[in-house]
Amino acid sequence: MMTEQNVQFTAVAEVLELIRPSIQADGGDVELVSVDHEGVVTVKFKGACINCPSMDMTLQGGIETMLKERIPSITHVQVAE
Repeated sequence: MMTEQNVQFTAVAEVLELIRPSIQADGGDVELVSVDHEGVVTVKFKGACINCPSMDMTLQGGIETMLKERIPSITHVQVAE
């Protein structure tokens, strides 16, 4: 049975698939780690994204903005430690 959490995780994963080609074009990647019950999404950057000076802009201006537009229950996006 799909829980609300699973539905949200799947929806976030689908949106990340739309963003991923742009990130991969710059030699990086993003992986979905989790979505909690408060709508906080945790992602992990890979490849060139790890030390990229534009990582914060990509996270806030790209990923978080798109997720919030498409999935109203998303409240915040953070990077896994």
